[in-house]
Amino acid sequence: MWKYLIAWFVMLLVAMANGAMRDFTYGQQMDELTAHQLSTVSGVVLLGIVIRAFVRRYPPASGRAAIVLGLFWMALTMAFEFLFFHYVGGRSWAELLANYNVFEGRVWVVVLAWVAIAPYLFFRLFARPASNTLKPRSTS
Repeated sequence: MWKYLIAWFVMLLVAMANGAMRDFTYGQQMDELTAHQLSTVSGVVLLGIVIRAFVRRYPPASGRAAIVLGLFWMALTMAFEFLFFHYVGGRSWAELLANYNVFEGRVWVVVLAWVAIAPYLFFRLFARPASNTLKPRSTS
């Protein structure tokens, strides 16, 4: 399980780098909502690369284990977001919850959904099919 926790820390670093890229580059050239949406797209791509690499290198034992892994990573991500940005970043609970309002164009939930389902999708993509060779029947 440690390898999957380490993978989540790698994803955390990638997500923070993605946010920094947004804040220090294109985020200064466009409105905040558009920058958020673009950052969501780049986040999905970058996190997909990390998840793919870890699932390929350390495949879960089963499809069910891959689903549990994705839900674990999603829960860690949400816990980090709320706890860190509230207690360390000083953001209000209302401000943090506003990031989940898809009716206002906030698409952060796409990242969470991707983190939850990507391990299973990559597990299925890289799973080796069982041998379908038929053994000849003996006719005795």
